[in-house]
Amino acid sequence: MPDVILPVLDERDALPWVLERMPAGYTPIVVDNNSTDGSGELAASLGAQVVRETTPGFGAACFAGLTAASAEIVCFMDCDASFDPQDLPRVTAPLEHADLVLGARRGKQPPHARAANALLAFELRRRTHIAITDIGPMRAARREALLGLNIRDRRFGWPLEMVLRAAAAGWRIEEVEVPYHPRAGRSKVTGTLRGTLRAVRDMGAVLR
Repeated sequence: MPDVILPVLDERDALPWVLERMPAGYTPIVVDNNSTDGSGELAASLGAQVVRETTPGFGAACFAGLTAASAEIVCFMDCDASFDPQDLPRVTAPLEHADLVLGARRGKQPPHARAANALLAFELRRRTHIAITDIGPMRAARREALLGLNIRDRRFGWPLEMVLRAAAAGWRIEEVEVPYHPRAGRSKVTGTLRGTLRAVRDMGAVLR
């Protein structure tokens, strides 16, 4: 059954809800990326495997979780309660015939985040000719194949580089719709204009 990689930076408020809703057989791996609110300790007390990654960056946390995982299939998901872990089986099911499955967010996002995501998705469609509508963080693939992509970005460009490299390698990429909910606590990316611009900057570097 899949390992679920959960990058965490000060997500103490959301952790209990996320972990208690993990589907049976899905093993959570919480990657504590320099939290100061005790997120890592709380996750460990709730029974999750905890990996410490001191290099700051979303991609650094994702890569640390990927290397720590041992299951054939790995999932990635934000740990801020904006996604429901109960939707993970819908994301992993197409792996019977697909190589990478992306969870396309359906729900209210801040206008600046929605606009930035639409622009990036358009550029990705133009370059890959794959019908992608969202560069969302909920996704699933096979662990060894992901490692073989040699994704280099360690910041917010990680999700985009994964899709670009997968498309270049001829992977079968699919999307499934997943509900998107208001996150718990303060957003460090899409909830602020500054965070969104930082993510766009990192993804722009990947596109270049």
